[in-house]
Amino acid sequence: MASGTVLAALGVLSFSFSFPATAWALQGFGPWTVAGLRGALAAVLAAVALLASRGAFPARDDWPGLIVVAVGCAVGFPLLTTLALQTSSTAHSAVVIGVLPVATATIGALRTGRRPSSTFWAGAIAGAIIVIGFTLVQSRGAITLADGYLFAALVVCAAGYAEGGRLSAHLPGWRVIAWGVLLAAPINLVVAAVALVEEPMRLGAHALVGLGYVAAISQFGGFVVWYRGMGLIGVSRASQLQLAQPLLTLVWAVLLLGEQFPAVVPLTAVAVLACIVVTQRARVD
Repeated sequence: MASGTVLAALGVLSFSFSFPATAWALQGFGPWTVAGLRGALAAVLAAVALLASRGAFPARDDWPGLIVVAVGCAVGFPLLTTLALQTSSTAHSAVVIGVLPVATATIGALRTGRRPSSTFWAGAIAGAIIVIGFTLVQSRGAITLADGYLFAALVVCAAGYAEGGRLSAHLPGWRVIAWGVLLAAPINLVVAAVALVEEPMRLGAHALVGLGYVAAISQFGGFVVWYRGMGLIGVSRASQLQLAQPLLTLVWAVLLLGEQFPAVVPLTAVAVLACIVVTQRARVD
């Protein structure tokens, strides 16, 4: 149990850098180029890993779940969040995506048949209310196009997380994301090929480092430990660790991008961490 929690937490830490890295990538590439190249480069890493392991193909029953992982985590989420980050700050985007744990836990419970206790749901819903309230306060009650992209992103990503966590109960987590990334590769290759022609590029250190991070870590490496952790401790429990992800991203936004730290963040941090404690200690049948 402890090792699963550590692995899931490492996944959250890896993902917490994704938005700042995407913002860096957008300094030199267009949004469609970033999304397409991210998936294409990750597919190369996934193919090398699968070929080196010489593992068997997934079972027939696993393919529908892998398609959900591909659509949600390797196409939908990267593209939608990249489009949102054109006009939305990293800090604001991170907080909107903060409701992802509840969406993941809900889909995971429906798909796996597990029954989180009322205490678990109370903590999860409280965490979601906190981050939604934070978002509305920061945007003065307005829902922008970027917010629409972000909410759509969290829905498809939650489905991909839940399916990936379910599959990781009997498949190695790295194989789950590797096959998901490979299934999405044709789409991402087409997107990258068209975008490279249509969108301008201004290559620089930040742009290249950001693109490299979202391809190697956000799209592949982070999922390896994340799905393994979910497979060990369950989708619902692992998903609640993500309540800390928006707060970590806010810290990186300040340190790496120079964004202003909202004054309400310390109070939000304490409240969200309290919700994490509640959900981690709650019973999940």
